[in-house]
Amino acid sequence: MVRAIIKFFLIITTRFLYRIKIIGKEYIEKDKAYILCPNHTSNWDPPLLAGILKRNDVYFLAKEEMFVNGFIKWLAVKVHALPVKRGKQDVGLLKNTTKILKENHIVLIFPEGTRNGIKKNGKIQNGAVLISLMSGVPIIPMGINAKKNYRPFSKVVINIGKPIDLNEYKDKRSDKKTLDNLSKELMEEMIRLTNTEI
Repeated sequence: MVRAIIKFFLIITTRFLYRIKIIGKEYIEKDKAYILCPNHTSNWDPPLLAGILKRNDVYFLAKEEMFVNGFIKWLAVKVHALPVKRGKQDVGLLKNTTKILKENHIVLIFPEGTRNGIKKNGKIQNGAVLISLMSGVPIIPMGINAKKNYRPFSKVVINIGKPIDLNEYKDKRSDKKTLDNLSKELMEEMIRLTNTEI
């Protein structure tokens, strides 16, 4: 009930504040598991995506610092946020995320690991690719283009790409070179989707 109220509030708020255009929403099918991988430029990205995604079974990976403050922690739990220890491989989180995906839910991951990570580091983290290889669930790359950096009433384009099936690489999930190459390909597709003029 609380989650439904929060989602309704986010829908109303984001639709009022921004002129949102969504491309490729047909790629997110009902009752199928996906790993959604958008770029990350602002703190507005998570609430915007929570508001526009029609499915209610979306889990978010969020930095563990969000789970310190009492109210923020309560809110994060209610919207199905999962704490991430940045800079470390969390075996428990990997297992939990894989379990959620095997139950045909959606997990949303910002592969950059931080805001504007591609610009800062020139690469993305391997976590999304590793989880895809462990679970057998496809990745859906996404590009968020907030035309004026989320200025109220500005246009925001959300470009959703085709699912990427990595099952042919499943036996190489412990090979760092393979993870790096697949993550680089994912990053390039995210950049393409972000920069495509609609």
